[in-house]
Amino acid sequence: MLLFIVGYAGSGKSSLGRRLARHLGVKFIDTDQLIEQTVGATIADIFYYEGEDYFRREESNVLRHIYNSLGDAVVATGGGLPTWGDNMAWMKEHGTTLYLRRSAEQIISRLSDYGRQKRPLFRGKSDEELLCFMQQHMVEREPYYALADIEVDCRSMSDEQAVEYIVQHIDCKSDE
Repeated sequence: MLLFIVGYAGSGKSSLGRRLARHLGVKFIDTDQLIEQTVGATIADIFYYEGEDYFRREESNVLRHIYNSLGDAVVATGGGLPTWGDNMAWMKEHGTTLYLRRSAEQIISRLSDYGRQKRPLFRGKSDEELLCFMQQHMVEREPYYALADIEVDCRSMSDEQAVEYIVQHIDCKSDE
């Protein structure tokens, strides 16, 4: 069983994914971390030196690697991964996709200074600039995220509640 978590950067894919993996007794994989290990550079450096196209190709390669060699897992994807090429369709075909929905305001309130600096698209923006950027960017990405098998509206639930919600909906999906 592969569970692919999608959603905007900072929406909690990694933190909630770790909790979910522990709850389910499976591995947790973060595609960004796997890319950094594979390439030997940070995401920010990859964007800067190699460009976004190179990074997005690496994301697609990592997805296929996870499927071919890592077994059952909860996979936190990068925020842009579902929007590139056939990645979203591929994840839906090879596992279950979960969309973590949060507002831009919630995401900003959750971000540490480090969380802002490690994300190339957030770097150097004031709170007002970041809010405006995120709101516009989220609208662009929403059609891809909305294709997920299960939507988890995290705007009104804690991470613990979100894990329980996901487990219930995974069980329902497997009964179909």
